[in-house]
Amino acid sequence: MTGEPEIGDVFGEMIRDAYAVATGIGPRPMAGGRLPRPVIEIIERDDGLVNGAPAGHYLDPPQRWQPHDHRAVDRVRGHVLDVGVGAGRIALHLQDRGVPVTGLDTSLGALRVSRHRGVRDLVHGTVDEHAADGRRYDTFLLLGNNLGLFEGRERAPAMLAALAALARPGAQVIAHGTDPYGTTDPVHTAYHERNRRRGRIGGQLRLRLRYRLLGTEWFDYLVCSPEEFAELIHGSQWRLTDVDDTDHPYYLATLTLR
Repeated sequence: MTGEPEIGDVFGEMIRDAYAVATGIGPRPMAGGRLPRPVIEIIERDDGLVNGAPAGHYLDPPQRWQPHDHRAVDRVRGHVLDVGVGAGRIALHLQDRGVPVTGLDTSLGALRVSRHRGVRDLVHGTVDEHAADGRRYDTFLLLGNNLGLFEGRERAPAMLAALAALARPGAQVIAHGTDPYGTTDPVHTAYHERNRRRGRIGGQLRLRLRYRLLGTEWFDYLVCSPEEFAELIHGSQWRLTDVDDTDHPYYLATLTLR
């Protein structure tokens, strides 16, 4: 026993259990007795901050979505790549509307749940890996705060290039982000300043996920202002054509291929 988690498919195991609790399909995690144990996603930050959130929202039907999710799916056109498809909530809704959609995820467990829920076209891998497959898309959705997948200044150019390699002419990216700088909580403002002293973007998180006995490797996840995101896009094959911040601090950033 080392006290450190085993590295594994944290997201997949968590989504599998959340799906079992919600539907009764599959073995449910029990907390003793007969009642299913709540499925909680544990997020650990590199300064020691630990947060937890119920995982059931990854299964939410459209009537439980945030307004910005509805506005995002109303803007799609052509063939959609749902980046970070998770349990398939966005892809299923698009399928129901007759929109051609492919779901992409690095979690095999999440893809199994998506397939069981009815998502027809799924790909296992990263955006970079999928770029070699020769498929092309008109809209890329990065919802559920998945603008974070740009990670930071080091990763963003490769991410933008991979999306461009998968894009048809005139393609668009619609990414959901969160502006982190409205807080006055010293736990977060001190973290922002620490990041800046290290040459990082203030809201560039260093995280790992935990669930039961599993953990992920540490990874970067970007939480930034629209202005910071615009700086990351500058000089790429994409241009930032719209920022919808109706639900501030949440926003939708739309990129269009040049």
